[in-house]
Amino acid sequence: MKTTDYAQWFRDSTPYISAHRGKTFVVLLGGEAIEHANLTNIVHDLALMHVLGVRLVLVHGARPQIDSVLPITDLIGDRRITGPDEIRTIAAITGQIRAQLEGLFSTGLPTSPLHNVNINLISGNFVTARPLGVVDGVDHLLTGTTRSVRANVIRTVIDTGGVVLLSPTGYSPSGQMFNLAAHELAADVAIALNADKILVLDPNPYAVDTSDRRLSILSPQALDELLDRVVQPVLTDQHLRTLMRAVRGGVRRGHLVSYVEDGALLRELFTAEGTGTQITEESHQRIRQATIEDVAGIVEIIRPLEEQGFLVRRSRDRLEREVEHFMVADIDGIVVGCCACYPIKSDRTTAEVACVAVHPSHRTRVDLAVDDSLGKRLLTQAERRAAASGVTRLYILTTQAQDWFLAQGYKPASVDDLPGEKQALYNYQRKSSVMIKTIENIL
Repeated sequence: MKTTDYAQWFRDSTPYISAHRGKTFVVLLGGEAIEHANLTNIVHDLALMHVLGVRLVLVHGARPQIDSVLPITDLIGDRRITGPDEIRTIAAITGQIRAQLEGLFSTGLPTSPLHNVNINLISGNFVTARPLGVVDGVDHLLTGTTRSVRANVIRTVIDTGGVVLLSPTGYSPSGQMFNLAAHELAADVAIALNADKILVLDPNPYAVDTSDRRLSILSPQALDELLDRVVQPVLTDQHLRTLMRAVRGGVRRGHLVSYVEDGALLRELFTAEGTGTQITEESHQRIRQATIEDVAGIVEIIRPLEEQGFLVRRSRDRLEREVEHFMVADIDGIVVGCCACYPIKSDRTTAEVACVAVHPSHRTRVDLAVDDSLGKRLLTQAERRAAASGVTRLYILTTQAQDWFLAQGYKPASVDDLPGEKQALYNYQRKSSVMIKTIENIL
């Protein structure tokens, strides 16, 4: 990566760093991921997330490790019949995995995010379990399921800067250990904590449709329908169902991310396009009224365009005073686009559209400040709001986006067509093109 590319990537990731700081993420690191050669890189990426202020709870799996020692004849479906001898073996295996992860999080290599960083990886009896009981006539003995999660204790640990590590085991009030399914435990913990995200590391990079194309974002309902139509790999299907249950249980977002591809976790969380599949009940991309808290995001978008001559410079103070006239495009809580609509005091049927801009990472045409999707949605929302207030005519001044506005229904006009108060303020040195649109029938 060239220095300029790296600098641009870092700048583009900054809003995500800010958005994720202080948020609680539950991460499922299955036994398959534990065995993979990329594990060390994953741990380093998790350490980096911790350094950047993400509050982490890790749930590790142990299925392949246990299967390599215990007979698969003890499996019914995807459940193991766990007797007293098996639970002792499982305790030993999960203890070994826990020690392995503790060791990796303690390796302060000079070239790693762990250099000179002390990360306290803390385990404990944070999960109370109960027996699964008799299922289809079979007693599952010491195979269990979550009874409760000591969410307040976990929050206390991560509040003090620790990273919680949970093994797929739990204890009854009498002290009996139970064998739990790691994917179910991860969902239970995420729901109990009201986590901001649950991240599941999977051998596949994302869910696919009938044409084997990546599905980058799905609602739980859409995912449910997808799993009925499209056969996903067995483990991926299980992981997607885990994400679906967690999101339906109140977790804001779930992410399926590859543990095979180096850096996939960081790209999923800190870039606009991501690499995996996101599950959320919320609209991933929404257009809304701007607030004073959005001004910093608006400045981030329009300042480079002002420097390039696309937009007229506006001071931050002015933007704060005029924020009520702005709409913003919000993706995952981050402002990625804006559009303003200023009413004309002398003519209530006329308004000026201004500052239509989209962050470079979200443009389909990098040669314009706007694009043909998100920019169009911003403009349409601004037009609808203007029409609702009685405006019938919109105008815009532009120096470099005439073709784009022409495609949105704006017609070339002259300075004489501007309201009188705006004619007096027209900057003849900029030589902006005047374009006008009639919007009576837009509602």
